[in-house]
Amino acid sequence: MDERGAASPSHSVTVRHEPVQARAAHRIEALLDAAAAVVVEQGIEHLTTALVAERAGASIGTVYRYFPDRVAVLVALAERNFERLRHAIEREMAAEHATWGEAMEGIVGAMVETFRSVPSFRALRTGEGLDLGPESREPVAPIFVADVERYLRERWGVEMDDARRGDLELAIGSLDALVTYAFMHDPDGDPRYLALGMELARQHLTRVIGDDAA
Repeated sequence: MDERGAASPSHSVTVRHEPVQARAAHRIEALLDAAAAVVVEQGIEHLTTALVAERAGASIGTVYRYFPDRVAVLVALAERNFERLRHAIEREMAAEHATWGEAMEGIVGAMVETFRSVPSFRALRTGEGLDLGPESREPVAPIFVADVERYLRERWGVEMDDARRGDLELAIGSLDALVTYAFMHDPDGDPRYLALGMELARQHLTRVIGDDAA
């Protein structure tokens, strides 16, 4: 039953509805925090709704109220991870960087900090590539490409053609792959792969933007 069904039909329904929604959102966040802890401690393959309930100190009925099965929990957790990464990158793109090279370092730093600070991100990331059945997530890389393309146009005056867009895709793809690999066995990120990711991204972005603004 959704939260609207829990409110009685009366003239005060709007007043009562908002705090109910807030409580539901808080409850969902707590369940996702519990799921993230289970993923970190036991692995994605061992996540169950029962373990989420136990870790959250909630009843299994509470979990099922919001998530019908473990796949739904993983999808919601992946979506939250995606939003946290995207917001971290957006904050960097909103900052006043003097050069695009400085901006890129900030964006990479936001990615690295997300891997380090968001529980479950190393294991789950944003969910693409996982076998989640019919709920498998679509690739998120095109979303980040579009975000960065808009940023380069609005902040640095870069107009994209097919060649530039291809280099931008390679910059983001190589950076994502190497940052991910850097955290595969190192919770702080292997600095060798982080440096290589930065170098390759810079090479491709230089083709997109040129040297003048770096």
